[in-house]
Amino acid sequence: MKLSDVQIGQEYAVSFTISDEMVKTFAEITGDKNPVHLDEEYAKNTRFKKRICHGMLVASMISKVLGMDFPGPGTILVRQQLSYRAPVFVGETVEVRVTVTDKKEEKQRLILQTNVFKSDGTLAIEGQAEVLVER
Repeated sequence: MKLSDVQIGQEYAVSFTISDEMVKTFAEITGDKNPVHLDEEYAKNTRFKKRICHGMLVASMISKVLGMDFPGPGTILVRQQLSYRAPVFVGETVEVRVTVTDKKEEKQRLILQTNVFKSDGTLAIEGQAEVLVER
């Protein structure tokens, strides 16, 4: 998608289920094998009472959307700010919602709101991103 095709206020949303396999693969790739993510017995004794997904795994779904869907191939992530608001549990479905909040034509950049919602509407991750896109 070219910069000229994008309008302020435009929104794109897509849902993903964060599977057990994704969590285990992410733990292997990153080395983050914190038992709160991998061990059900351990997680039962935490404040969450069950396994939670790595925050960065869930946030990486934002990167997938930006690079492959909206704006799409060729998009370069320049800056991203994230706040984790609620845990995402293994097996949960989340919605990544990207909203264009500003365009910087001279720099070929978009400012985006990049939020992740749980299926019950709870905000799990609140984010902002700046991306470089083709004219």
